[in-house]
Amino acid sequence: MLKWIKKLSLRGNKDNLETRATGSGFTAQVIEARDSYIAGRSGVAELTGTVQGCVNLWEGGLSLADVEGTDLLDSNSLALMARGLGLRGEAVFLIRNRLIPVQDWSLTTRNGLPVAYQVTIAEAGGGRSMTALADEVLHVTIGSDPATPWAGAPPLRKASLTAGLLHALEAALSDTYENAPIGSLIAPYPESTEVDRDQLARSFRGKRGRVLLRESMNVAAAGGPAPSQDWKTSDLSPDLQRAMTTENLEAARSSLCHAYGVLPSMLDPKAAGNGVREAQRHLAQWTLEPIARRIAEEATEKLENSVTLDVLRPLQAYDAGQRARAMKGYLEGLTMAKQAGMSDEQVAAVLKFAGMQGKGEE
Repeated sequence: MLKWIKKLSLRGNKDNLETRATGSGFTAQVIEARDSYIAGRSGVAELTGTVQGCVNLWEGGLSLADVEGTDLLDSNSLALMARGLGLRGEAVFLIRNRLIPVQDWSLTTRNGLPVAYQVTIAEAGGGRSMTALADEVLHVTIGSDPATPWAGAPPLRKASLTAGLLHALEAALSDTYENAPIGSLIAPYPESTEVDRDQLARSFRGKRGRVLLRESMNVAAAGGPAPSQDWKTSDLSPDLQRAMTTENLEAARSSLCHAYGVLPSMLDPKAAGNGVREAQRHLAQWTLEPIARRIAEEATEKLENSVTLDVLRPLQAYDAGQRARAMKGYLEGLTMAKQAGMSDEQVAAVLKFAGMQGKGEE
């Protein structure tokens, strides 16, 4: 009581002021790092190897992208952006002389568009917070909902049921292999003392591959030896085959891979070169290239410079031989058109009709 009165009397003295940790300190950083915006019924589906493998493919594919129009989108920033998009559904970077990754943020919107951000930058000794306008922040989202167009959603949140199933299966298998009596047997033995049974059990250790003979003079209390059917050993290993764990696990993995745009055939140990190449082309064309287009549009708007990202060429997601034959036919067709006296407008019209002319060539 006296100490409380003393504090009241010395409130004006700065040396006696009580200091407290801010909300963006080290403890908040650790909690935020573990309890991030990752979906899944249990919240730990990102710990599975399937999800991490898909995120690694995103990270590697985007980090190899060809960038034109800016030096800020380096391979490290693109890799961080890919991991944030894969696990969180959105990635926020503060635009300075380089792109600074943002740990946490809150924003205000008008007409569904962000106008200001309250961002937290991760530091070794604790995060620091600052306010930034929307033009100072590079914000990329995927899987946005019409109710919240300014926020993204990762594939785990959109496929939370499958993510929960995969986590439940892998957690159950992990607990089974850790705690279940796999390889343990119950071997019947005539009545004897506990010390004799313990000595007999220890004698079986290290006898792998040998023939062990045990003889006992003890008989049952009924006046004769136990029936022969009572001497069969009983296996305590759980029958996982009847639970169809392998089929369910493969189905859950394939479904999550499909949510990330990765064909399950790419993870097949027996996959040949053609199958892997087609899976790479599917991932690059239908998943990574649209994401790269979103990044380029956001960078073009915020950096006030025309920015383009190309994922297909660095990943070489095409058949090199077929591409060479197509190029040969393309050049031969142009040569024949020139020899026939066709004008440039006519050649451009034919190429456009054949779908061989890009937007930059129109």
